[in-house]
Amino acid sequence: MTVFAAVVLFISAVFNVVTWPRFFQRVAKDSRARDAAGKPTTFYTVHFVLLLIALVIAAAAVVAGILLLV
Repeated sequence: MTVFAAVVLFISAVFNVVTWPRFFQRVAKDSRARDAAGKPTTFYTVHFVLLLIALVIAAAAVVAGILLLV
């Protein structure tokens, strides 16, 4: 059961690391990401924070998975 939990955590981490940066690339190219002066909008900032949170969760999942296997 421990190995299964570790595998699920690793899969979750890979999903976050692969999916969120690709999604953020699309967000950054979206017309709502910048205002007329070229400054980042709330739309951009919120998605950037979500990206950071997802990557932190991915790192925590990897650490937890490794600790489960040790």
